Amino acid sequence: MFEEMSVIFSEITDIFLKIRDIFGKIKLIGMETDVKEEKRMWKVLKSEYLYRDTWLTARKDTVQLPNGNIIPSYYILEYPEWVNTLAITKDHKFIMIRQYRHGLQEVRYELCAGVCDPEDASPLDAAKRELLEETGYGNGNWKQDIVLCANPSTMTNHTYMFLATDVEPVSAPHPEASEDLSVHLLTYEEVLELLQTDQIKQSLHAAQLWKYMATEAFKQLKQSSR
Repeated sequence: MFEEMSVIFSEITDIFLKIRDIFGKIKLIGMETDVKEEKRMWKVLKSEYLYRDTWLTARKDTVQLPNGNIIPSYYILEYPEWVNTLAITKDHKFIMIRQYRHGLQEVRYELCAGVCDPEDASPLDAAKRELLEETGYGNGNWKQDIVLCANPSTMTNHTYMFLATDVEPVSAPHPEASEDLSVHLLTYEEVLELLQTDQIKQSLHAAQLWKYMATEAFKQLKQSSR
């Protein structure tokens, strides 16, 4: 078993070295690539707002592609920036939210998440505020983990994802009036099972959790090969 894991780790190491070499070459042609990418930008000929509300802003653009073709109706959804937090307690429990989602009309497990409000100084401040409001947990060690976009084709915003470790209960939860949720402390194994059985439907949340699982698995593999 140890020999098999050593072989796997060696292969992974070779892959990472090759990726490093590739990125080194990419940096050398970075300026040329940037120029080529700029030429692929679409030209907006006309833009009009179809609907504006607190939670939904819809826009219709008329755009011209680099090859000259025109798309008369390209629809864009404008949203504020979003935040997610993968929060883990001092005793290594994952803080998960369970709530009803009307789009799917299902109750599902999710990470603590929310919107960057205008009064938030930064996405990190927004993430800390959301975690405290929804779960009552705070403090701990925070770092930005990933920045993703749910759908770059039609959505304008980013989701800032944070990893918060050693968090602790500091107050009672005080969610907004529109939120009906429950807080659950799950083990690593329980969260992994939720992922493996497709029980976490929010794709951005699943992406961050899978990254964490993969990172931890790689750490264990590296330690076992020593």
